Amino acid sequence: MSIPSNPMPLDFIRPQQGSIEPASAAGRVVIHTHGCKLNQADSSVLARQFRQAGYVLVNDVRDADIFVLNTCTVTSTADSKARRSLRAASRANPDAVVVAAGCYPQRAAEELDRMAAVSLVIGNEDKHRVASLAVAAHRQKLGLTSDPADIGGSQSINMDVTGNLPGRTRGMVKIQEGCDQVCAYCIVPKVRGRERSIPPEEIVRQVQQKIEEGCREVTLTGTQLGTYGFELHDIDLRELIRRVLDETELARLRVSSLQPQEISSELLELWLADARLCPHFHVPLQSGCDATLSAMRRRYDTARFAGTVNLIRQAIPEAGITADLIVGFPGEEAGQFEESLAFAAEMAFSDIHLFPYSRRPGTSAVYLEGHVAETEKRERMGRAQQVARHSFNLFRRGQLGATRPVLWEGAENGDNGGSWKGLTDNYIRVLASPADSEDSQRILPNTITQARLTELRGETVVAVPVS
Repeated sequence: MSIPSNPMPLDFIRPQQGSIEPASAAGRVVIHTHGCKLNQADSSVLARQFRQAGYVLVNDVRDADIFVLNTCTVTSTADSKARRSLRAASRANPDAVVVAAGCYPQRAAEELDRMAAVSLVIGNEDKHRVASLAVAAHRQKLGLTSDPADIGGSQSINMDVTGNLPGRTRGMVKIQEGCDQVCAYCIVPKVRGRERSIPPEEIVRQVQQKIEEGCREVTLTGTQLGTYGFELHDIDLRELIRRVLDETELARLRVSSLQPQEISSELLELWLADARLCPHFHVPLQSGCDATLSAMRRRYDTARFAGTVNLIRQAIPEAGITADLIVGFPGEEAGQFEESLAFAAEMAFSDIHLFPYSRRPGTSAVYLEGHVAETEKRERMGRAQQVARHSFNLFRRGQLGATRPVLWEGAENGDNGGSWKGLTDNYIRVLASPADSEDSQRILPNTITQARLTELRGETVVAVPVS
């Protein structure tokens, strides 16, 4: 069943640790999330709505009455991953209501409608109805004919992102939805619509709610954060960040992604003025070749991008800077790929998220000439991964010996033992063993302590808490 639209790296929601399922629970639900931080924010709303309907969150789909997959459709790989997850859920629990929600249904509901494994197909424009429709389908399976109370009411999920990932120390607050940029390769404007900003009063309220739910860190997320507030009165991203910091006692605040042309000295002054702003900047690159950037319809060139990176590093030398890079965009010749890769290496990012170009019907890049063969894309991806690993390791080695604030998220093998997992303010994953710590009592879930970075083990840095 498809819900009609109006005209116009896999996570899941975990149950609260130590929670006990109430005897009166209406049912059990599993929520899996693919894709971006926006989807994580949307899934947290769904979790809240299901809880309000009397459902409890469980880990195992075999124990669930409802399975919800909040999908991504940014690449064909994301689509394949969604289909595999939906089929696996149905095989594991044939009696469950299996819901495909989000961007994939918004783009191609008919593809998912044809899947026998899927009970409901619900796109983004009806995502606020996912919980109520899924509950209604579950009640119908139970032979209950009365309609449940309206879950979520008429509130759009795009405008109400309170709710938190239970058991998590960090939360997401969506400040903006949609995108007007229309880059040649990107399906997001099609599946998320035009840019809309959430009023600042609502965002401050949501951040405060996260604090009350136990979050020490909140990430402001959206598709095009730098244009936040363009349709509102006397507000922009800089003023919004200032208001969140001034009007709440939040311990740490992150900004998820900014375009290079949106980062200015005036914006960076906020980071210099308040240590609660995490020194981590995700600045999408997509290509390090000016000709390819122009074909992609990006709004900067490599000189502008390099200037932004230098601006950040001059103001905040310890900042982590991550980026996205697309490999094999149509028309990207071998020499242009070499140029792109050399530029990415020169920028010395703290991490690079790599994507082979994927045809997305509904985007203009589909019609470009010179599509790169899949075998060539795979070879280029292998070389790009080498550059990404080198940059990843180089940044972390450069941080060894430094002392940074770490938000401890819990023990890797449960609270009774094992290494403690944490995240530095500049976005380095760390592990610390309580047995090796000078003050093991300082390592507690959902606390922030200073820790000295001592060793790089694989992709994780060893950290020793200090008094």
